[in-house]
Amino acid sequence: MIAGVDEAGRGPLAGPVVAAVVILPDGPPIQGLNDSKKLTAKARARLEAEIMACARFSVAQCCEAEIDDINILQATMLAMTRAVEGLDMAPRHVLVDGNRLPRWKYSAEAVIGGDAIHPCISAASILAKEYRDRLMIAAAEQYPQYGWDRNKGYGTAEHLAALRKYGPTPLHRRSFAPVAQMDLL
Repeated sequence: MIAGVDEAGRGPLAGPVVAAVVILPDGPPIQGLNDSKKLTAKARARLEAEIMACARFSVAQCCEAEIDDINILQATMLAMTRAVEGLDMAPRHVLVDGNRLPRWKYSAEAVIGGDAIHPCISAASILAKEYRDRLMIAAAEQYPQYGWDRNKGYGTAEHLAALRKYGPTPLHRRSFAPVAQMDLL
């Protein structure tokens, strides 16, 4: 019962940070698992469905207000903790993508580049990214001027231009420099 954990959305100016945990089943491996950033949207969608059909998983998030309140690193650790605690069983060991671990009761190790090495982390990477992308696409319906359906909240030229023109929304991370600077104007 080895679980893989990864997050999506540490760098954007808007939206939550999302973490996922996956315990893959014994048996034939899921073909094509990799770091979500190295996969096409079509491949991620196919793999997400396959993972959700056969694996134990949980997805959790920290909202923008939590990110602003405790900082992005601590919010990421909290989202990871929430995800693992959301499983229907406690994992025997947890592999976390990156170089830091949340403070928790689980046996765990941090694995730099783990989303390209361990299939369970790759699967978590895919679930976290797909979940967060859907949140940002939905948010783009309410705030279309920011282009979140395309940039997913990252600080692209389009997003920054809209931020200058329209100001921050409730979904913006006010502690992040480009948004904080808008609050000063």
